[in-house]
Amino acid sequence: MPSKSSARLAALTVAAVCTAASAVALTSPAHADSVRIHDIQGSTRTSPYAGQKVTDVAGIVTGVRTYGSSKGFWIQDPNPDDNPATSEGVFVFTSSAPKVAVGDSVTVTGTVSEFVPGGTSSGNQSLTEITKPTVTVVSSGNAVPAATVIDAKSVPSRYTPAGDTAANNSVNGLTLQPKKYALDFYESLEGMNVQVRNTRVVTATDPYTELWVTVKSHENPTRRGGTLYGSYDSQNTGRLQIQSLGATAAFPVANVGDTLTGTTTGPMDYNQFGGYTLVANEIGTLKSGGLTRETTKKQSRGELAVATYNVENLDPSDKTFDAHAAAIVNNLQSPDIVSLEEIQDNNGATDDGTVAADVTVNKLIDAIVAAGGPKYDWRSINPVNDQDGGEPGGNIRQVFLFNPERVSFTDRAGGDSTTAVGVTKVQGKAQLTASPGRVAPADDAWKSSRKPLAAEFVFHDKTVFVIANHLNSKGGDQGLTSQYQPVVRSSEIQRHAQATLVNAFVKNILDVQKNADVIALGDMNDFEFSGTAQILEGDGALWSAIKSLPRSERYTYDYQGNQQVLDQILISPAIRRGCDFAYDSVHVNSEFNDQISDHDPQVLRFKP
Repeated sequence: MPSKSSARLAALTVAAVCTAASAVALTSPAHADSVRIHDIQGSTRTSPYAGQKVTDVAGIVTGVRTYGSSKGFWIQDPNPDDNPATSEGVFVFTSSAPKVAVGDSVTVTGTVSEFVPGGTSSGNQSLTEITKPTVTVVSSGNAVPAATVIDAKSVPSRYTPAGDTAANNSVNGLTLQPKKYALDFYESLEGMNVQVRNTRVVTATDPYTELWVTVKSHENPTRRGGTLYGSYDSQNTGRLQIQSLGATAAFPVANVGDTLTGTTTGPMDYNQFGGYTLVANEIGTLKSGGLTRETTKKQSRGELAVATYNVENLDPSDKTFDAHAAAIVNNLQSPDIVSLEEIQDNNGATDDGTVAADVTVNKLIDAIVAAGGPKYDWRSINPVNDQDGGEPGGNIRQVFLFNPERVSFTDRAGGDSTTAVGVTKVQGKAQLTASPGRVAPADDAWKSSRKPLAAEFVFHDKTVFVIANHLNSKGGDQGLTSQYQPVVRSSEIQRHAQATLVNAFVKNILDVQKNADVIALGDMNDFEFSGTAQILEGDGALWSAIKSLPRSERYTYDYQGNQQVLDQILISPAIRRGCDFAYDSVHVNSEFNDQISDHDPQVLRFKP
């Protein structure tokens, strides 16, 4: 995945542009008199009045947003109709700070618009708004309509209907069934005053002052308080994003497993960063769940410990070296081999042709020594400038750290950024033509993406082949709350091609030496149940060892309330058959608000 911060910053950069460009233009009559909010919202996701001017729409102000690119306020009709599919609230987009207050009774004249957060190409649902408004305050100090309570009983267990095949699988034109589908239920409350009570935090507070809770405490719980994303068919319907209309400084700084006790109340919004969002006027009191960072078991003398760790765009200017070093030494117990992903070049995002990363790597190695760890050695191959994706100018790549006191690296010349590593047979055993070497670097599957780094190590006189990966990110995939259901995961196309190449390379090794110890590890950017994982595992060449863990512990990443697997260590049959391996997803980052990376490292211990 792209880092949360880089993805959000890019989106914010274009937010103002998209505000105007992403309105859905629908042909309809030019004017409508005496309509109520539930008439505007209608019983589908798009308004029957989209494109029309509406006059004197009455409501009570329930929330005011004075910040960001979407300034405005919400109004709600205190006299609802009897149709549960029609929302009684709507957002009034003012573009500048609105001059109303919560409790004002107002009438609004303006144009109904369907705004698509993130732009129409995102696939997101649209948000019904009244734009270009003329607002009249009738009275002030009125009671706000009672909040609709969202809880485990009110949210359906089914997530979404399938889209209309005649409309490219869009759900926009389908009549809402709020008692049957969770997304329909949330849509039926769009713009309304809603409330949750005593909810558990399932994604920690991020730098953008938002967190995620669940209203279903027993829905796919993980051991440490999160909510597991275990398959495409088991969506977590109780997840809800929480933002605040109050001061940033007052927003709770929460970790997974904490609780927002009491009530959290405010309008129901929809945005490009997770869909349905409770934007709170009142937020519950934070109660700590006491979550602490995990520490794995130290490898025994006869065990080889191999780890993967995405250090999130690490470059020499970062302030996280000491923290990463402490995690490697203390929480990971100084693994013998560490595959690092997202190591940037020596001047980070400065795009001046620099590709070397020795300053970055040695700064981390020095920090590890200072933290009481071993003096790691390292190997890598510099990429061709600006050809491996990631942050422009950063030239991210995989790097092997290894402890020379415990394991030796087999150096074999010939590996460079453009030459493909091969497999030969020497004295009956497999051998790489270059170590380190890159796997099929010229193949189109690796265009603007990181090429795998393959190498040979020797531990107790036994050769271990290790392939470090950072597959294509999920950028561009439609979100789970997309208007298109089932959602389109367009990034899979390239990732599947990459997985096919990695699987073929592993098979080349096993064809020469059936009992070879082979490990393919890294940020696979896909789930252990995904098509990508199935291709990597194809014909039994590999097996994702995270599946050896209890289901409630299978996660390496926490995204929009879903704890999920992106980082994997896959093992060849010889390692799996030995039954003497141990796997640990070491939760030091993904569940915490003060994370130094958005990924949790993974550790495999086994006896070659």
